Amino acid sequence: MSAPAIDLPRPPGAVCLLRLAAIGDVCHTLAVLRALQDAWPATRFTWLIGATEARVVGDVPDVEFVVLEKRGGPRAYADARRALRGRRFDLLLHMQNSWRGNLVSLAVRAPLRLGFHRDQTKDQQWLFTNRRCASVPRGHVQDVLLGFAAACGVPVDAPRWDLPVPDEARAFADRVLPADRPVLTISPCANARRRNWRNWTAAGYAAVADHAAERHGMAVVLSGGRTEAEARYRDEILARTRCEPIDLVGGSSLKELLAVLERSTALVCPDSGPAHLGSALGVPVIGLYATTNPDRARPYRSARWVVNRYPDAVRRAFGCAVEDVPFGRRVRDPSAMELITVEDVTSRLDELAATLPAAPAPSPARPR
Repeated sequence: MSAPAIDLPRPPGAVCLLRLAAIGDVCHTLAVLRALQDAWPATRFTWLIGATEARVVGDVPDVEFVVLEKRGGPRAYADARRALRGRRFDLLLHMQNSWRGNLVSLAVRAPLRLGFHRDQTKDQQWLFTNRRCASVPRGHVQDVLLGFAAACGVPVDAPRWDLPVPDEARAFADRVLPADRPVLTISPCANARRRNWRNWTAAGYAAVADHAAERHGMAVVLSGGRTEAEARYRDEILARTRCEPIDLVGGSSLKELLAVLERSTALVCPDSGPAHLGSALGVPVIGLYATTNPDRARPYRSARWVVNRYPDAVRRAFGCAVEDVPFGRRVRDPSAMELITVEDVTSRLDELAATLPAAPAPSPARPR
């Protein structure tokens, strides 16, 4: 193993993490924080984070969260500067590879400023740091971010996440989910406001829902946010299903979604925040990948269950193999997701169901 990028004679007294977005990457950042908390129990941690993302991890104990509106531009910088005025940290972990992150990082006073390896930076992040992580060629985003812990002399062999799920959120899941059936959650939309090239077809999701209900006796849950696009997607799925999914689209908070995922037997979704939430909770995730490379962005603990049509999409879009395009190259064509067939997904679900313990046989009825 190469030497750490930062020579720390003792654990630092105060560390600032900068990762504003997005939900999946915040989950990945949480694994870094957990590793550093385990190694440095007396260190004070401050996390600069976006408002939406704070609703997922903002109740992690023993961490100060400075919540910023990601779209605030210069105002977000002013907010950070105001919140951190007079503060000094021993170490900044600059984990936001963007100009927005660079701007906010200027509010953090720290002599050691650790960023990505220059080969893996964007938007000239290297100008705002003075230490670099090791390069992780063709690495998953989680492994790249765990490089921040390794650069501090804290290598991580078995990451942990421990996403907090409040009791009231679990009570919500108890109310809406059946106690006597396995649960398949389908989260169909990836970032409904943009990037719709990650979304699979409503007809495909409807067919998978019916297969789960009819072949495996699963209760099916549809989850999603409150946008019009998600509501339209939900309506189209419901119009096509024979089963009757539990409709939670627009009807649950992020913490309630965590509780529902925690109770789920499996999750089906495209490359999206819920994929990483489910993975962090230990839920098997059948991730649907054609427009993004799952080697870089799959649910970290669910490689076995991923449906991968990315090589086919790359060949159709660029006329070459995956190895011949830059790592992580996206196929920005919504029709690429149509390369994923219903059988691709149901076969994964069948394989997954075969690994589950058999349901107990019903008790014989008592004679009257």
